[in-house]
Amino acid sequence: MSELRVAKPLELNKEIPRDTTSLCPDCMENGKIEVLKARLYQANGKLMMKKVCKKHGEFVDVILSDITLYTQLVDYSYDGYGVTNPKITEFYGCPHSCGLCPEHKSQTILANLDLTNRCNMNCPICFANANATGYVYEPSFEEVVEMMKTLRANKPVPTPSIQFSGGEPTIYPRFFDVLDKAWELGFQQIQIATNGVRLAEEEDFAQRCADHHLHTVYLQFDGFNEETYIKARGRPMLNLKLKAIENCRNVTPPKIEGRRYRPKALSTILVPTVLKGINHNEVGEIVRFAIKNRDVIRGVNFQPVAFTGRISQEEREMRRYTITDLVNDLAEQTDFLSKEDFFPVACVAPISELTTVLHHTPKMAFTAHPHCGLATFLLVEDETDRIVPITRIIDVRNFFRDVYELAEKARRSRIPKFSTLLRAMKLSKYIRDADGGRISLREKYKILKILQGVFQEGKKDPLADFAWNVVFIGAMHFQDNYNYDIERVKRCVIHYVTPDQRIIPFCAYNGGPTYRKEIEKKYSIPLEEWKRRRKKST
Repeated sequence: MSELRVAKPLELNKEIPRDTTSLCPDCMENGKIEVLKARLYQANGKLMMKKVCKKHGEFVDVILSDITLYTQLVDYSYDGYGVTNPKITEFYGCPHSCGLCPEHKSQTILANLDLTNRCNMNCPICFANANATGYVYEPSFEEVVEMMKTLRANKPVPTPSIQFSGGEPTIYPRFFDVLDKAWELGFQQIQIATNGVRLAEEEDFAQRCADHHLHTVYLQFDGFNEETYIKARGRPMLNLKLKAIENCRNVTPPKIEGRRYRPKALSTILVPTVLKGINHNEVGEIVRFAIKNRDVIRGVNFQPVAFTGRISQEEREMRRYTITDLVNDLAEQTDFLSKEDFFPVACVAPISELTTVLHHTPKMAFTAHPHCGLATFLLVEDETDRIVPITRIIDVRNFFRDVYELAEKARRSRIPKFSTLLRAMKLSKYIRDADGGRISLREKYKILKILQGVFQEGKKDPLADFAWNVVFIGAMHFQDNYNYDIERVKRCVIHYVTPDQRIIPFCAYNGGPTYRKEIEKKYSIPLEEWKRRRKKST
């Protein structure tokens, strides 16, 4: 048991230029998978990708618009060890063998389960819509239950978090039964990715969601300009979004045996899809709005747009928006953030490694590829409303370095658990005053209590306390066929579960081989037939 491992230093070659593998986007449009050698290189202060298809020629795209952040991203990332019971037992090459396969390096941190491809809207930028595809994909309740059981059967750690998506998941016929079953099966975090229509238009819908164990609403939120919604969603939506947030704020936490509640609203995360030239100038305002409404909004998870279908290089250069574009825009549009405040999401993996050693039980490790996303947390001081990025309070670089070194030392020398705990608590030395100013003893005590709870208990509650005391700011840049990097797919931590019990990385499901099309066509019926059946049943 002492040899259990969940995280290790990143195995990628960090030097630039370096080679990787990608796909030909034009071959993909014609239904073929052509794996190409690709080169990552520096040009004009950017990290670029170049690949050449013998049939379709050269493709060039931007991976990171600011090369100065590259070292920060790769130096603080970690690899994982994948699952020990992959469904695909033989590896035929990535991305051909998804399911998961033995070569996958990460666990399923968050699973997406599409309840339907139907929607109560018709967004121009959506890639999952029954009206566009001409068929309805909607697994039965029994199929959904089996898909959830597949996730909970993952080893060495059952999938802890599930997000119901679509289409629009809230219109699924047995939506609340699905939420109840997810709770029964032991998911620690139950989420929905929603446009917010039902949350806004039905006064009791948010309350019913909370009563049926929903933890978090991932709310599509593209900014404050109605023109943005008209272009991206096909209609004005700002007032609807604000109403959905207000209804989530007014939720009364139900008292359910075995479930710990804080006296807060229904936790809401804003999810803006960012398009350069359309709403990139609103990212700072979105963050300030989240902070102002932090009693209900727990964070913002920006998603730079991924391109589907053919698009010219000129158009990509004009519209492409990377995670480093976001960081620089946030630094320009706020007076409390800088690009040094953002770290790759995998930087927290040493905590999983140390708690695994301490408790002799494998913990979930967030070992995403460094290009997948980045994040920070904002602490808002109760007394002054001063906004302080947590990187100004914790010396992130040295803290996580020492956490990992302590984990390795404890593993090698078999340091007793109590002694390791004492050494772990000494890591509080990395808590410091922010920007030359003083942070209150109360705020320092909060952070110490969180660290103590994580290291001593290894449970969710201290991290839940942490989440309610800060505002999360992050970004996930999902891939398309132009910037597709197979090394990223191997390290994906956000997966889809399918009716045939496969677990497929997000970017492989929606891009690349587009497993979405394969799965939906296999398990769907024509839209007109679905309408006939529905009419007959009613």
